[in-house]
Amino acid sequence: MWSADEIAGLCYLHYRTRLPKQGKPDPNREWTSLAAVVKVESAAQREALDSPGNLQVTKEVVAMGTGTKCIGQNKMRKTGDILNDSHAEIVAKRSFQRYLLHQLWLAASHQQCIFSPGTETGKWKLKPNIIFIFFSSHTPCGDASIFPISEPENRLPKPVTEGHGAGQSAECRSDHYHLCPEDKRKSEKMPKNSIIKRMKTEDGGCFSITTEDLAVHHESVEQEDNVNQKSCECSAEMQTANKESGLVRPKVVDVHRTGAKCVPGELDDARIPGLGYHCVGLLRVKPGRGDRTCSMSCSDKLARWNVLGCQGALLMHFLQYPVYLSAIIVGKCPYSQEAMRRAVIERCQHISSLPDGFLAQEVKLLQSDLQFEHSRQAIQEVQSNSKTKLVPCSAAISWSAVPEQPLDVTSDGFRQGTTKKGIGSHQSRSKICKVELFHKFQKLVTSISQEDLPDTLRMKTLKTYWDYKEAALNYQEAWRVLRSQALLGWVKNAKEYLHFT
Repeated sequence: MWSADEIAGLCYLHYRTRLPKQGKPDPNREWTSLAAVVKVESAAQREALDSPGNLQVTKEVVAMGTGTKCIGQNKMRKTGDILNDSHAEIVAKRSFQRYLLHQLWLAASHQQCIFSPGTETGKWKLKPNIIFIFFSSHTPCGDASIFPISEPENRLPKPVTEGHGAGQSAECRSDHYHLCPEDKRKSEKMPKNSIIKRMKTEDGGCFSITTEDLAVHHESVEQEDNVNQKSCECSAEMQTANKESGLVRPKVVDVHRTGAKCVPGELDDARIPGLGYHCVGLLRVKPGRGDRTCSMSCSDKLARWNVLGCQGALLMHFLQYPVYLSAIIVGKCPYSQEAMRRAVIERCQHISSLPDGFLAQEVKLLQSDLQFEHSRQAIQEVQSNSKTKLVPCSAAISWSAVPEQPLDVTSDGFRQGTTKKGIGSHQSRSKICKVELFHKFQKLVTSISQEDLPDTLRMKTLKTYWDYKEAALNYQEAWRVLRSQALLGWVKNAKEYLHFT
């Protein structure tokens, strides 16, 4: 039906042919990240019965985003007219919400779309022959990026753990068994909150490593200039040949540090120099340049979407079920299946008592062998002999499959080219900022007669963005359950940033 490489290739082609030069990096000195949502639609049941041997499947990019930046909390605005988080995954997801909003508009006006009527008044559900796949050119920042860097690269070690419930992977346990004398000496000197895990190689061998050793390979772009990559010497000899297969066991040769900070008030990284730096399984906020952000890491947000859906609270008013991702595909880059699974699925898979329709998903996690042409690694390879310093591109591009102004290029949270004087004007707003999406949503609500509106919106005196979000009762209940059972310590925006109209 589809493959990881096919989806990656489709996204790269879309980037090259459908997005203009504006907002793309200068390949002589800049790089960026790419993310997209792809709609995969199989022939409807009726059509499949007519020609069973010719099952048609169409694949279409419906939303795309690029970007690497995030604004600090001091730049946040109470008017909802700035993009707080412009990492590619978040830009793509907000572009996808814009697409879903347009599809709901088509549904309400009885036009061809991705939805069919639900069983409740005013509600819609995704047609059963349609799925959505999320693509990212790189491993999401945060917990999914924390794993050992090994040689050979395709023989990444697997953590041996006793369970992956909330907090378990981050709990601090010592394991003195099977440690070499040098490891035992180190473990005795380490603080009690450090973890020593047994890491298993694919050929069945083991070696020991502190969990804080597990490295963030996708280094946070906001801190890249200030962060030193320090090599870590392995405590045990791991370069032993596998007698049966002739393969070499992985050797942890280096660690990357992330600028992503653990959320305030929760368990923190040990930050032991060299070895023992990061803890795994923790919620993290994206860093800013000297000004802390309130934006959770992309790993954390993907974990949330895997339970609550990608549609958000507002659109849930019109949907019988959340819109979930069927697969997440990562492009060619440093990647660990274990870390992705831990970050996106396992941290939340134990939760119970969710409202009807909400369920922790077993999303497919795949990697493509195709590299993004403007990724950091690709640009570094091309510019290997250049002395020019590579920097992340400051712009973010949003594209949605909508008829009016599908493209949006922003910088520092506003439309590219916005002057200080222009901030706050209608022209300065991105099409995917909170207030713009809210106004589109309100237009949809007012276009529908009262008797045809869903219960949560009928005869209600809702005014602010906050009011409308809170009125999506089943979504808010699901979010409360998820926060209380798995994503404790999630940094929520203060109400004052959501009381705009």
